[in-house]
Amino acid sequence: MLFIVLFSLCFPVTALSTAIGEDASKQCQSCHETEHSSWLKSDHAKAMAVANKQTVLGDFSQTLVSHYGQKALFFIQNDQHMVSITYGDVTDTYPIKHTFGHYPLQQYLVETSPGRIQVLPFAWDARAKDKGGQRWFHNYSDEEIVPQDRLHWRQPLQNWNGMCADCHSDGLKRNYNEQTNTFNTTWKGINVSCISCHGDMPKHSINTNKPGQVLVKKVSVVEKTQSGHWLRNSNDKTAHWKGSKRDNSFMDTCFACHSLRAPLTDGMKPKTAMLDLFMPQLLNAPMYHVDGQIKEEVYVYGSFQQSKMFAAGVNCLDCHDKHTMKIKIPGNGLCLQCHASDVYDVKKHHQHKEGLRGSQCVDCHMSENRYMGVDDRRDHSFKIPRPDISNIFCTPNACVSCHKDKSDEWAEKTLTVWHGKPDAISPTRHNYYRLHRGERISLVQHLAIIADVQIDVITRATAISLLSYSTNRIDDVDLVPYLTHSEQLLRLAAAGAAVLLPIDQRVKFVAPLLNDKYKAIRVAAAKSLVDIGIASQKLPLFKKAFQELYLTNQISSWRGEGRLNQASVEFSSGQFSAAELSFKAVIDVEPYFEAGYVNLAEFYRSQQRVAQVQSVLTLGMEKLPESASLSYVFALSLVRQQQHHKATYFFERAMFLQPNEQQYAYAYILSLDGQNETSIAVEKLQNLMANYPKSQRLKELGLYLAQKDKNQSAYNWFNDLSR
Repeated sequence: MLFIVLFSLCFPVTALSTAIGEDASKQCQSCHETEHSSWLKSDHAKAMAVANKQTVLGDFSQTLVSHYGQKALFFIQNDQHMVSITYGDVTDTYPIKHTFGHYPLQQYLVETSPGRIQVLPFAWDARAKDKGGQRWFHNYSDEEIVPQDRLHWRQPLQNWNGMCADCHSDGLKRNYNEQTNTFNTTWKGINVSCISCHGDMPKHSINTNKPGQVLVKKVSVVEKTQSGHWLRNSNDKTAHWKGSKRDNSFMDTCFACHSLRAPLTDGMKPKTAMLDLFMPQLLNAPMYHVDGQIKEEVYVYGSFQQSKMFAAGVNCLDCHDKHTMKIKIPGNGLCLQCHASDVYDVKKHHQHKEGLRGSQCVDCHMSENRYMGVDDRRDHSFKIPRPDISNIFCTPNACVSCHKDKSDEWAEKTLTVWHGKPDAISPTRHNYYRLHRGERISLVQHLAIIADVQIDVITRATAISLLSYSTNRIDDVDLVPYLTHSEQLLRLAAAGAAVLLPIDQRVKFVAPLLNDKYKAIRVAAAKSLVDIGIASQKLPLFKKAFQELYLTNQISSWRGEGRLNQASVEFSSGQFSAAELSFKAVIDVEPYFEAGYVNLAEFYRSQQRVAQVQSVLTLGMEKLPESASLSYVFALSLVRQQQHHKATYFFERAMFLQPNEQQYAYAYILSLDGQNETSIAVEKLQNLMANYPKSQRLKELGLYLAQKDKNQSAYNWFNDLSR
């Protein structure tokens, strides 16, 4: 049985949050004044603050703002910043507890019930007025977010404690109680200060000197043992590292926040491996474009891991100051630390007028996307613009992103004139792009992608995670090299893909990963083994890893995905009563999460409880009338009951609600054919093909139905379309 289990991600977004102890920055300041002064210039220092006259940037002078049916009045009462927020006839008034961030926008947090803190839907644009700032704006400016929407500000996805708290405060613990669905969140420091990166270091901070003695600052082990520098010889275009091998493991502390990931523990511990704290998301659609460029809000981890710089040993601090976190050198000077100016910082290379847009390295190699309404962030994969790839796979490129009146064809021809024909992408990378786009490739082609060492590790790991797209079964000879690989991301992805192995091979080759160095891999291995018997000698090891899996799901159970993941584990292990309760809990926690209804219905179908299937899906469509997937699943349930005519209506509705999903169109046309309306099906499909011009599957369906209907003109039409 296939369950739709979504990844539990961490985005900026319940319970009482309490600061415990003094901010770590104050403890460190007396001995580290220079570092402290630098830190005060960072975004980290303003990640979160108590709302007061000094910290609030927004206009609270009886300011009324509105967005579709939602209104908010921002005002000050008895020196307390307040908001009255209205939708329809319901108005709620709250004090502003905390500010969240400071530039280019500042958000505001309110406590909607004891211990539950939510992010308001209106934020303050902190940019200068001449840049469009100094105004209130809605977080979803282009659409109305009704209370029944999962993205509504009172829903879990806009919850501070679960979604964003751990990255904005020191030593934070969510302390979520899944039985009562409440939080008792605590922190050690309200913002991101010293201990977020350096750890608590209690012994270091205690001055045990006697009166009159001077405390001498000790040099850290890292400072003493790390030696080397970037070296570029006179004939080199790019620098290389000279010295002892770089230990860039400290970047896991950076990645802990600057990534999409699911937590494995409650809170994070500095100087700890990323995979011991989080399950990172790979380069999956729709978060990334097929070539790995950023699409949705994915932060930096997945992008930087793809880059040649990461492979060469470049780390965050080569470009960013370690305390202000700002770039070390403005403009092209930053890149020219390692790249020859006479090769790259000349018009012959960038082909734009000096000092104008297009002459800066970042303009072409670190394209920007705008998130959260006003926040422009650069892609850290440092890719070369490839309009030739854009032509085939509809990926963005820096050329037409800037020259919006031009086409990919124009950009491709222009770059060819400037720099010659681009190097052809390898067959394996081309097939990866096809795979990422949802096209079918052969298992041989798929395995070739994974084996290609010229492709970066995170992309290969993503290909491993997508193996089920090409096969429903795999042999140990194909997967074992990655289950035992030295690259942790390849082992992690292989542990998840191991469900495709025959049971005996899965036990033999996945069980050793129950004792892997990293928690994420142990958890993935336990999940792959949960539905099969484990030999007695392996049972204690499995129980330990299974407990880690359970705790991982528990930590995220404040939202639908966490409960759904746990329900899936319980179902796979045969705990059907517990699974039913967990599937129901998904809907209780997030009533507007469509996957909750789909999976509970699928559970009932597996139990042959037809009435409950209909009841759950009907409730889901009442709660979420615009859900295409619920209409589609409901149509399938009607087909199983031989109610074909009624099913056709819901297949058509699913297609109408989500016209870019070809599966819904495919099912609708097949449903028409199944009712002996083949001629109508052919005509409808011809009209629909404009929406799916590249769908080979629908073209083949058209050829089959036209032949079946003995419609020669339609057959010729689909045949021409397929060429």
